[in-house]
Amino acid sequence: MVPGDEALAGLARDTGQALGMAGLRLATAESCTGGWIAKLLTDIAGSSAWFERGLVTYSNAAKTQLLGVPAGIIEVHGAVSEATVRAMAEGALNVSDAEAALAVSGIAGPGGGSPEKPVGTVWLAWAGKGRETEARRFLFPGDREAVRRQAVAAALEGLLARLSS
Repeated sequence: MVPGDEALAGLARDTGQALGMAGLRLATAESCTGGWIAKLLTDIAGSSAWFERGLVTYSNAAKTQLLGVPAGIIEVHGAVSEATVRAMAEGALNVSDAEAALAVSGIAGPGGGSPEKPVGTVWLAWAGKGRETEARRFLFPGDREAVRRQAVAAALEGLLARLSS
């Protein structure tokens, strides 16, 4: 089921509360979601207490220049890969004062897919100071909007799960 605006806003509020309670600040590194996660989080009054920065690194050059993702990782594995999204999340931590980071890279469509990486393939990663970076692959159904909405929801749900563990 594709989450609606109210569901996404609720996830953002829950995420902000969890970050605030943990005393952590978040940085985001977004590709296929185009800053949607950062927008949802900064819609919340007082988010400056726990949202440190958001980077939209849509191009491969931006991933390399702004996040320090090695060009070789992108060349070998592609922009939509576990290796790249892990490097994006770790890069967001390295270029910010945040203690937690999440990253997303995917193929929202309608074009751009391949048999190995069909439209709807999204990689998410969550990194934290002193914690091992975790990554997960998703295959979301639907059109571009649906894929992006589901990626935003999964990113926030994943962060919430990691904050509560």
